[in-house]
Amino acid sequence: MVIERQNIDGFVDNAQAEKAVAEFFTKNDYSGKRILLIIPDNTRSGPIGDIFKIIFDCIGQKAKALDCLTALGTHQPMTEKQICDRLSITTAEHKDKYASVKFFNHEWEKKETFTSIGKIAAEEIEQISGGLFSEEVDVAINKLIFDYDEFFVLGPVFPHEVVGFSGGHKYIFPGIAGAEIINFFHWLGAVVTNPHINGNKWTPTRQVVEEAASFIKMPRKLFAIVALDDKLKGLFIGDCTKAWEKAAELSEKVHITYKDKPYKTILGIAPKMYDDIWVAGKVMYKLEPIVADGGTLIIYAPHIDEISYTHGKILDQIGYHTRDYFLKQMDKFAGIPRGVMAHSTHVKGIGTFIDGVEKPRINVVLATAINKQRCEKVNLSYTNPDDINIADYENKEDEGILVVHHAGEILHRLSSGYIPSIPK
Repeated sequence: MVIERQNIDGFVDNAQAEKAVAEFFTKNDYSGKRILLIIPDNTRSGPIGDIFKIIFDCIGQKAKALDCLTALGTHQPMTEKQICDRLSITTAEHKDKYASVKFFNHEWEKKETFTSIGKIAAEEIEQISGGLFSEEVDVAINKLIFDYDEFFVLGPVFPHEVVGFSGGHKYIFPGIAGAEIINFFHWLGAVVTNPHINGNKWTPTRQVVEEAASFIKMPRKLFAIVALDDKLKGLFIGDCTKAWEKAAELSEKVHITYKDKPYKTILGIAPKMYDDIWVAGKVMYKLEPIVADGGTLIIYAPHIDEISYTHGKILDQIGYHTRDYFLKQMDKFAGIPRGVMAHSTHVKGIGTFIDGVEKPRINVVLATAINKQRCEKVNLSYTNPDDINIADYENKEDEGILVVHHAGEILHRLSSGYIPSIPK
């Protein structure tokens, strides 16, 4: 059973959310239990804090423990202040009302924090991937969760470049997962390509995530949020997969914008919550389907001065390239994490690599604080953000120019249903 509240035409108010959460806890007793709440980091939007506080008010005094683990994947660790901001509380409140709540960052760089819970067989991988891969994949996760009786996942659901729609068990894989499973299914998504993954529910990559999650035997529940402009459109509580499915169905209705024609130039304005290109690449992922062949996508983010805080050195080494650039010379990139190569191809977009010549379908330009020399080093185009006047791009759709504010969460597609693909 999934408890849900949703509003297609308006928003779900706090009173409705409180009733939904209270209904769940009326039917499920967590008195004396140790609960770990897995939450997103600050690269995801939505009223996470509102729902956290409702959960705490329901069971904070009944449960033996209610602690928080940030699902960083391979993102930067968060400070206490940042986690408090994420939960819409002050550091003073953390020391007072919420003093019992311990904060943990997922320490993805420390092997000793992981435990293997099983392996997905090569035959299963071959079936899921439609024959693209046939390899055994180890499934390791943060062993902290096993210090608890149960865990809850609290986070938003949006269209996503790697799995189709974020949320649900994706907060485990890659949120608190080991490198092997992360690198595998990210590369699988890159091989299928972003335009064919993003905004589709039961993708091969989502099937890998669900298969990996089947190895977790401890109970868990999902508090799935669907939000627009940080306001709640839907809340789905219950079984991780079933609640995620319902949330994805709503996300498909509210997070996908359709356009009648492609654009030759798109200015995607990245929000401040994206602090490097590793996450600001979402501007490209959500807009790639509506850029015309030979067109230009500008990632406008004057506040960003780093390619990737965690993977920058590797990206400086390999650069940004189309999928086939890697596929046709994989020996050259042996030892490079496939998850990093996946990010590289997603930002560069689809294209060809024939007879040693790479031809991306579109041109991706960084208008950031990253200098021209480094942009060229990683094989991306550069423009000085100071030379961009956003007003010059506004209201010119008839000329094939589009401005997208707060880019990176709303997926854009062509109303014709056309999906750009790599030429055979």
